[in-house]
Amino acid sequence: MREDIMAAARRAAQAHGYTGLNFRELAAEIGIKSASIHYHFPTKTDLGAAVAKRYWEDSQAVLDSLWNGGADPAGALRAYPGTFRQSLENGNRICLCSFMSAEYDDLPDPVKTEVSAFAEINLAWLARVLAAATGQDAAACGRRASAIFAAVAGAQLMARSRADIALFDGAIEGYREAGLLPA
Repeated sequence: MREDIMAAARRAAQAHGYTGLNFRELAAEIGIKSASIHYHFPTKTDLGAAVAKRYWEDSQAVLDSLWNGGADPAGALRAYPGTFRQSLENGNRICLCSFMSAEYDDLPDPVKTEVSAFAEINLAWLARVLAAATGQDAAACGRRASAIFAAVAGAQLMARSRADIALFDGAIEGYREAGLLPA
C-alpha cells in the first residue's frame, strides 16, 4: 500500500508539484480511503518529504549506473539528459524536484531539505564525471556542472510548456553543439 501511495504521489507531484499532493485525489486514484494514506503519511509534509527523498535516491541510483568510476565519463555525460527526458516521455511530466524547486518558498522545511538534496547529488555527480572526462580542476567542473544541470532542467521545462519533446531534444543538441555537453 505504501509503495502504491508513493507511486501515485510521485506522478501527481511531477504533474502538479507539491500542491498536487492531495490525499483525497491520491486515495481515489489508488482506490483506497484517504485515512489509509494518513496511516502511512500522517501529514502532507511527511508524504512530500518521503516522495522527494525517494525521488533523489532513485535518481542517485540511475546516475551511479550511468557511471560508477567507469572508463567512459564522456558517454555518461552524453546519457545524462536522458534521465530528465524520461519524465517528459511519461505523460509530459517534469522532474519532481525541479517542479518542487519552483515552489520552494512555500515548501515545508523537511520537503525543502529533500528537494535540495536532489540538486546536490546531480551537481556532485556532474562535477565528478566532468573532472574524469576533462581533467579540469574542481572549481571549473563545479561551474560547468551547474550550467549543465540548469540547462537540462530548463530544456525540460521548455518542452513541457509546449508538450513537445522535440524541443527538449533540440535544446540538448544545441548544448552539444555549443560544447556544454559532449557530442
